Amino acid sequence: MKGSLGRDDVVIQVEGLCKRYDDLKAVDDVSFEVTHGEVFGILGPNGAGKTTTMECIEGIVTPTSGRTLVLGMDTQRRPKEVKQRIGVQLQASAYFDYLTLKEILDLFARFYGRSVDAMELLSRVALEERASTTVAKLSGGQRQRFTIAAALVNDPEVVFLDEPTTGLDPQARRNLWEFVQVMNAQGRTIVLTTHYMEEAEFLCDRVAIMDGGKIVALDTPGNLTRALPVPYEIMIVVASGEYDTDALERLAAVKSASAAADGSVRLLSTNASLSVPELMDWATASGVILSHLEVIPASLEDVFLHITGHTLND
Repeated sequence: MKGSLGRDDVVIQVEGLCKRYDDLKAVDDVSFEVTHGEVFGILGPNGAGKTTTMECIEGIVTPTSGRTLVLGMDTQRRPKEVKQRIGVQLQASAYFDYLTLKEILDLFARFYGRSVDAMELLSRVALEERASTTVAKLSGGQRQRFTIAAALVNDPEVVFLDEPTTGLDPQARRNLWEFVQVMNAQGRTIVLTTHYMEEAEFLCDRVAIMDGGKIVALDTPGNLTRALPVPYEIMIVVASGEYDTDALERLAAVKSASAAADGSVRLLSTNASLSVPELMDWATASGVILSHLEVIPASLEDVFLHITGHTLND
């Protein structure tokens, strides 16, 4: 149904969102839209304002100024209606100590006035065999999957995931990525926060990069990396033959070439599809044999560093 957003495909609209805590600007004039069926990521370091932005959109936190709309509804004016149609997985969740997973899901369903097949929901997150277990007995990965199952009790149209894989081992993280893709394939719009750049690159259709409470870049991961001044690194290892970096720097689209301590040579290129063919022609003409050639595209970490001057971990 078309709401006050004005476009059928827009399910979230954030306009001039600000949130202050005394002198701290946690969120500073943030605006963006999320369209139906997207996996939309908010990427940034701890303290960037990601969680506060999400909580304002969800109607959990009251913004200082600006407005947020979900499915055509103002989340501050119609919070109960919004919460009926969204699912929220928080960074930290507390559950009843003595209830089993199945009992918790049945209880949550009653809060929404729904009847839910708890076993089917647990099956979706591969926890059906733990249905009679309490949350305290779950592993970290299982606990995260259960929090998402709890967020799906009301069959939401939009799902918010706040740092869903923090603290998980690599395999558990990959398993959760696959489940996010399944939820999205079922027609749900997903909004997630993360400080893992590889997570944003793998899952997200578009990414808003936040730093210091502001959105400093917003686009698809591919467009963000391609917009860098030098989006490619070409690494070669010379097995035999003579070369000099000055000759390599004269190749098409190559901005610089330098020998690394590990014996490799690294070329920074604005266009790898132009540089690599010329590199191979140069090697043939010069009698140089390459034992290794690798094109390394820029990452969202590189984008963040280029825009902000510091890394995600700083």
